Amino acid sequence: MKPDYLFGLAALARSVLASDQQPLRAAQLHETGPEPRLDQVIASSPLLSFHRDIVEIASVTENEKTVGDFILEFLAAQNLTVEKQIVTPETKDQKERFNIYAYVGKNRYPDVLLTSHIDTVPPFIPYSLHSPQTDGSLFDRNDLVIAGRGTVDAKASVAAIIFAALETLRDNPDASIGLLFDVGEERDGVGMKHFSNSDLNLKPPTYRSIIFGEPTELNLVAGHKGSMKFTLVSRGKAAHSGYPWLGESAISAILPVLSHLDSLPNILPQDGGFPRSERLGQSTLNIGQISGGVAANVVPAYAEATISVRIAEGSPEDIREIIRKAVDSVSEGDQNIDLEFGHPQTGTGPQYFDVDVDGFDVITVNYGTDAASLHIHNQSSQKVQRYLYGPGSIHVAHADNEAITVGELEEAVQGYKRLISASL
Repeated sequence: MKPDYLFGLAALARSVLASDQQPLRAAQLHETGPEPRLDQVIASSPLLSFHRDIVEIASVTENEKTVGDFILEFLAAQNLTVEKQIVTPETKDQKERFNIYAYVGKNRYPDVLLTSHIDTVPPFIPYSLHSPQTDGSLFDRNDLVIAGRGTVDAKASVAAIIFAALETLRDNPDASIGLLFDVGEERDGVGMKHFSNSDLNLKPPTYRSIIFGEPTELNLVAGHKGSMKFTLVSRGKAAHSGYPWLGESAISAILPVLSHLDSLPNILPQDGGFPRSERLGQSTLNIGQISGGVAANVVPAYAEATISVRIAEGSPEDIREIIRKAVDSVSEGDQNIDLEFGHPQTGTGPQYFDVDVDGFDVITVNYGTDAASLHIHNQSSQKVQRYLYGPGSIHVAHADNEAITVGELEEAVQGYKRLISASL
């Protein structure tokens, strides 16, 4: 029986509009082993082949070196000037991590910067191809499904950005564009933060436009929520579970606090809940991890929960203050309940983008991007346009059924070219 996620991939493929591409017969694709005709579709396209090559290289966060080397060598072979921006030097215990920065000739500070990230979330899922039909009927090559970790987030954007830039430079060799592919976006944004603090990010900025590549289903994004994380810690007293009154359960103490925090998105701001935005909707909260205790027959002396918030309005400090008051109201000032917010500068507010280029639908999204980690100096006096765009759906990114169609990947190249043209 075909796994359930493959039926999901086929449904995704069928949702793509028909095109003028040459139709293929699904039954013919299964005659001789592992779909050789599908392989030929990929091999015949430099874009699809490059996308396949970088997806086949595992690059889970902190292990981006191999795919980084591949992309660096590819860009250098296209006669671009390529710099390796070291983020974390190689040590005995850790691989080298670096951003890739590319531009034309000596134009180190171009007018337009296109950027995306080369790391993925775990686990690595191998690259695979799937025909969208199972009944032998005809289908367009646009509907062929490419699956695997990173096929969407964000190696689809990486591939489409590179080929959009190369096609632009083919038609206009003097186009002032640069490429930045960074590491660590899926965890802490370390690559973009490093770039932001480097000599490549001048004061005032030289960039007129920055185009961020993320899965947006080929729409322009008007804005996305900010984010922050914190930890709630509860300390109690261990005892034998047969005599629980001799101890103090850290888990029992933390549960009502977590329950109240979980309700904050649905409480009106004037009543102590999270702020809301007409454009981005409700701020949301996710209790992502809970741990505590040592055994079922021991009263737990320690418990903690790690929590994330997606911020629709206001600043991380606004959210921290709301959380402090909420915890105090439920715990009644219990000194055994602690909030740990980490560094006071952690977290980001909502991010807003430009949507002034014709020919795109406009949406908002709930996920975060590297945009918040790139500080644009003197933005108040020198406006820099920021666009967020890319192929693929966030609904399959990070999931076991992460996949994209050939048609969407190829259409993204044209979308990036339109953004580049408008920016230039």
